[in-house]
Amino acid sequence: MPEITAALVKDLREKTGAGILDCKKALTETGGDIEAAVDWLRKKGLAAAAKRSGRVAADGLVGVASAPRAAAMIEVNAETDFVARNVQFQAFVEAMANLVLTVGDDIEALKAAQYPDSAVTVADHLTQLIATIGENITLRRARRLTVTDGVVATYVHATLRPGLGKIGVLVAMQGGSELELLETLGRQVGMHIAASRPMALDSDAVDPAALEREKAILVEQAKQSGRPDNIIEKMVEGRIRKFYEEVVLLEQVWVHDGESRVRAVLKKAGVTLVGFERFQLGEGIDKPQGPDFASEVAATAGT
Repeated sequence: MPEITAALVKDLREKTGAGILDCKKALTETGGDIEAAVDWLRKKGLAAAAKRSGRVAADGLVGVASAPRAAAMIEVNAETDFVARNVQFQAFVEAMANLVLTVGDDIEALKAAQYPDSAVTVADHLTQLIATIGENITLRRARRLTVTDGVVATYVHATLRPGLGKIGVLVAMQGGSELELLETLGRQVGMHIAASRPMALDSDAVDPAALEREKAILVEQAKQSGRPDNIIEKMVEGRIRKFYEEVVLLEQVWVHDGESRVRAVLKKAGVTLVGFERFQLGEGIDKPQGPDFASEVAATAGT
């Protein structure tokens, strides 16, 4: 069994808000598996629901680019936030977002493609950029959405310059008579997605594994009430409906008015949402954490 370190306990506490002793016990019970420990704490009612998309722990930029009836997005990671402000790095991310529009969103195909206005491949240009900037730079993921009739709207949050920021969203929409109005609504939906982090477009698209995991936790929580099985079943059904309202885009409350459901807003506008994608910089990547300043001082002083 792995050692239950203070850093591991701290990480679990930050993810769940549970107490130090409870976090340590959860890690001990689950053999140091932090995700299993999150579930253990939730089942015991000692942690808030862990509906997170992943810990943000990498730097760089998310870039988006648009074309008629299409849009593309890419995440390019670097080692420090300082690099994100480098104009060469920003130009590279912009070029890559535009390249996704034509080449597609397969990372290996992108690396093999010719870099715009050059005689080298993207992979070769990237190697040169790494040597120039002095930090490791990686193409992490890309996405392209297209529609046959409508628009793919974009939204970028925490922008450093147009099309570059920390969160990017693509929203594929069809319907409506005026493209300008469709773009405006699409941007509003993009802002909603950036803030609400939906897991899926509709209930049928929810990851079965995620749903089963949620059900298992809810059943354990309901059993603690001591009620009969038939009542527990109804309790779980009600909580699953609530789960859908939290993670399914069409069932979420529209952030722009705090009342309507996204489904109702789209229906009123005569618009069909056919797909979306949300990239948050560093999402799900664990970045090694060094000692804090006080520990560094103590180590230097030999205490």
